[in-house]
Amino acid sequence: MSRPKLLSPSAIEQPTLAVWKFASCDGCQLSLLDCERELVAVARRVTIASFPEASSRVIEGPYDVSLVEGSISTPADLERIEEIRRQSGALITIGACATAGGIQALRNGASVGDFVSIVYARPDYISTLAKSTPIADHVEVDFELRGCPIDRTQLLEVITAFANGRPPHIPSTSVCTECKARSIPCVMVADGTPCLGPVTHAGCNALCPSYRRGCYGCFGPAESANTASLDGHLAELGLDARDRERLWRGFAGWAPEFRAAADRAGGTDGAAGSGRAGAPAAEGSELR
Repeated sequence: MSRPKLLSPSAIEQPTLAVWKFASCDGCQLSLLDCERELVAVARRVTIASFPEASSRVIEGPYDVSLVEGSISTPADLERIEEIRRQSGALITIGACATAGGIQALRNGASVGDFVSIVYARPDYISTLAKSTPIADHVEVDFELRGCPIDRTQLLEVITAFANGRPPHIPSTSVCTECKARSIPCVMVADGTPCLGPVTHAGCNALCPSYRRGCYGCFGPAESANTASLDGHLAELGLDARDRERLWRGFAGWAPEFRAAADRAGGTDGAAGSGRAGAPAAEGSELR
């Protein structure tokens, strides 16, 4: 996660907040609406200037804080995110789509033209980029909040922190710490179940392991995630290369750490690169 750009409470009596959507399912915006009672308290401290999911009222920018959901997947998205960046004092990306490309980034390893020709009766009407990429590949991001969907308590913490000019208190540990805190037995040790918990960012309260299922990494890579070591252990559990590659290419599969692990498992180490693709790569092949 990036170092937050803090707002000055003395300079901003009532910060303005805008919420934006790109390629996504709206789940992270719904997490904000699901705050219900807490959202009323937030609204007393922050002016919700633009949030089409919740209200038709729009106050023109610039905005002190922008929350951005979704990945960049069309030429129009590229222009729009740059304009949003210009209007935003602090830009916070929320959810796996905005921080790691999301499920739609599964197309990044194949020809998007093939997909479009199969799905749409008139492919010539479709305008899309060759890749679905995170917001940070294109503009400066001040803070990334992970999850699919995000945790509403973490979201409220981030909004409150930026509104009050302090760093958000979001844990940087892995899902394993949440299992320990809840006294949940390790599903890999106890059951031999493949689990990405050791390398996945905390925030879900160990939801899947609490149901004896392995974590599939929807909160993205934890800090200093040792994916190579875990991939070796997954092989020892009996997962072949194809299954391991599929496990890494999930909700946050375009995150550099998970992408590199998938490339190694699939025998294409370095083919897709382990760093972020950057805007030029995403703009490279455009289908119109």
